[in-house]
Amino acid sequence: MQTTDTVLMIEPIAFGFNEETAKNNYFQVEQKGFDIQFKALTEFKAFVEKLRSKGINVITIKDTLDPHTPDSIFPNNWISFHNDGKVVLYPMFASNRRVERRDDIIETIKDQGFDVAEIDDWSLAEIQGHFLEGTGSMIFDHDNKIAYGSVSLRLDENLFRKFCEKYGFTPVVFHSFQTVGSERLPIYHTNVMMCVADKFVVICLDCIDNELERSKVIEAIKNSGKEIIEISEEQMQQFAGNMLQVQNKDDEKFLVMSETAYKSLNENQVSAIEKYCEIIYSDLNTIEVNGGGSARCMLAEVFLPKK
Repeated sequence: MQTTDTVLMIEPIAFGFNEETAKNNYFQVEQKGFDIQFKALTEFKAFVEKLRSKGINVITIKDTLDPHTPDSIFPNNWISFHNDGKVVLYPMFASNRRVERRDDIIETIKDQGFDVAEIDDWSLAEIQGHFLEGTGSMIFDHDNKIAYGSVSLRLDENLFRKFCEKYGFTPVVFHSFQTVGSERLPIYHTNVMMCVADKFVVICLDCIDNELERSKVIEAIKNSGKEIIEISEEQMQQFAGNMLQVQNKDDEKFLVMSETAYKSLNENQVSAIEKYCEIIYSDLNTIEVNGGGSARCMLAEVFLPKK
């Protein structure tokens, strides 16, 4: 199944601008002031409430003050939960993000009635400087067993291909770029420029500068039977690619995004999405600006089997 009715979210306790990740996350802008954590927490709680009001199961776990993890609000980068009972831990680019990996979080998921058969730890690749940041760097088409990956410092191509081989995914490898000043620089995570849902894909094709790679991605999507809903690079900069499709306990489907992303869409794009599912959006401005991530980054899908 492409969608789950359960997501893990980490409640921020000391959220803020992360200088380590900002080295290659060009979405981040530091806001000054003592109320950043307060604003982020307010946005987080409102977001959780919106999801729960639609019948989506949200498991929230509080961050810890020590060690300081300013990006813990984005758990999908260090962990993924699979329907065969595997939990995968990933190698992270920023050293201060590596301490986000917490055994107690996995125990809490188990306590919620989910079965964990195995923990598959890939994090040792960090020592060699090879990174693969979970479902930030990899976009899974679960039904068709395809994994899309845009090569960057946070997606090592060899590691990505090894992961795909082990988990039975066909890798679709490409390079995507964004304009920063006068330069074209690699997009840090694939999930800010594309989202794969059950029957459609939201993607910024303009970010794939190489025509052959762009054609390869289009072909893979079309062969999977999904409709392509294209967004512009300007919309991608407003996090319009950072979306996630989820479902509720009644199997109703929703596409989750930020208010910034939603407001960037035109009527045709909204209509194209709403052919397939309802849209849920929430104000995440403080989190987006300082953290450089949006709605999808905040959601770690739980596909684990129930006990």
